[in-house]
Amino acid sequence: MLRYLSYSIVVVWLLMAILGFVIGESANEVVLSQFLTGPNAQAWLGSDELGRPVLERLVLGAQTSLFVAMGVVFFSAIIGTTIGIYSGYMGGWTDRIITKIIDVFLAFPGLLLAIALAAILGPGIENVVFALVVVGWVGYARLARAQTLSLRHREHILAARSLAVPMPWILWRHILPLILAPLGVEATFGVAGAVISEAGLSFLGLGVQPPDASWGSMIKEGTRYLLVAPHLVLAPGIALMLVVLAVNLIGDQWRDYLDVRSRKSNR
Repeated sequence: MLRYLSYSIVVVWLLMAILGFVIGESANEVVLSQFLTGPNAQAWLGSDELGRPVLERLVLGAQTSLFVAMGVVFFSAIIGTTIGIYSGYMGGWTDRIITKIIDVFLAFPGLLLAIALAAILGPGIENVVFALVVVGWVGYARLARAQTLSLRHREHILAARSLAVPMPWILWRHILPLILAPLGVEATFGVAGAVISEAGLSFLGLGVQPPDASWGSMIKEGTRYLLVAPHLVLAPGIALMLVVLAVNLIGDQWRDYLDVRSRKSNR
């Protein structure tokens, strides 16, 4: 039951992001007569401090979070996986230097480093994606390196090397397919992390700027009216919690499914 609920929440999130293209700029129209109104027939989740419908703003926030999450996971996975596979396969001084670079990035708290980069680059969704990619590639690199180290002495890898198969082809054809499963699990947790990080940066004013919507900026704006209009905080807060929880649960389910020992113990 919990599995289907998690997938249902993610599907709703995707549909909301698609619906954002249909809503367009109507979510940014200021209607002062609807100032801080509660949920009603015209605005199911009420209106904010400028009379804008919270539901439509929530939909645009879903689009923002999905765009950031997909961008961060895509670029982080490509960069981190490429570096990790190359480091693990080459070994020697190359692996040691790359490992030290990874350790340097791990020495900084991820979110604080992202905040510093976003503050230097300035607010904006592109800068948020860049800042989170700079932080996020490390996890994929460590995982890809560890998996490659366990695979590079396999018989089919040694056979390919003895046949003078080019190294890029060995990495692409013989190693990458075998590590896609754990990388996929890592990507699901990366999506959840990117969503919560984007909301945090937007809450601090370093992410999406008005009039564009973000769940983090909606929570920030709603905190000023928390006592008179709690729906301004509850709506984006609950949406953020549900999406992050659902994605994490899906990641846990995939990890358990791919764990052979866990499947054997459940039989």
